[in-house]
Amino acid sequence: MANIVQPTLPAAGARARGRAGVQRRTGTAYLFLAPFLILFCVFVVAPAIYGLWISLHTWNPLLPLQPWVGLKNYIDLFTPGSLTSGDFWQSVGNTGIFTVASVPLLLVIPLVIAVLLNQKIRGGTVFRAIFFAPYVLGVAVIGVIWRYLLDPQLGVVNHVLGALGLPSNIPWTVDVPWAWISLVGVTVWWTLGFNTVILLAGLKGINVDLYDAAAMDGAGAFRKFWSVTLPGLRPVMTFVTTVTILASANMFGQSYLLTKGGPGHATRTAVMYIADEGLSQNQMGAAAAMSYVLFAILAVISIINFRLQRERS
Repeated sequence: MANIVQPTLPAAGARARGRAGVQRRTGTAYLFLAPFLILFCVFVVAPAIYGLWISLHTWNPLLPLQPWVGLKNYIDLFTPGSLTSGDFWQSVGNTGIFTVASVPLLLVIPLVIAVLLNQKIRGGTVFRAIFFAPYVLGVAVIGVIWRYLLDPQLGVVNHVLGALGLPSNIPWTVDVPWAWISLVGVTVWWTLGFNTVILLAGLKGINVDLYDAAAMDGAGAFRKFWSVTLPGLRPVMTFVTTVTILASANMFGQSYLLTKGGPGHATRTAVMYIADEGLSQNQMGAAAAMSYVLFAILAVISIINFRLQRERS
């Protein structure tokens, strides 16, 4: 009996040492992750939980008491005629207009530029820097510059149009649809460089042999793009599409600086209205509820996007 048990001891010891090694490596990994996890919990998880708590109250920081109202702030958003419902859903609709108008451009234009830059052209690095340069600037800088350039009275853009014999009284920032054209155009000019760089990196990861095989099968440039480039970019496109949708849906600075949400409230986005309701009107409970409703909408859109991309693959 001792002869049967004895040979298994080295194997058991090896397994124990293996488990101990795995535990040490896991502990080391958590040790390196600890600074990020602490910051993530302090600045993301804790504020999110606290914001959810605020959304269940009539929360005004200027008042000594913050009455508990439960789900009333959420119910009001879905009750026609309430103080917040009409303005909130109008701002959500404005956000939808901007997202639908800007996202296709921020996918197609960077993709075309990335395909061109992926070719062996002279000065390709310089062109990459040129396209990416606007993205380095902050939204405050972009807003101030373009507000001056697009000013209907004194703006450089209308002045140049007039010098070329074109209509020079275009209300770029004070009337629709020109205000939307300005917001979308400025945003595309500002952020397309980021998407271009990401898509260009994705193009570099596609196996060149696939293009050679397609060429041997008689595929032309369009067929190569459709059958090789797009399938190879699908994971990258999923990421870029999701990030672009979320960024467009959270647009605030461009509208705030260029159009002030006008004319009227025609270009006031959801984030802009939430900020005004919470910080200017001191209705932080209602603003927190709006934030979570907007978060739920964006989460559903992101899940649908990932599901569609997965089915295509």
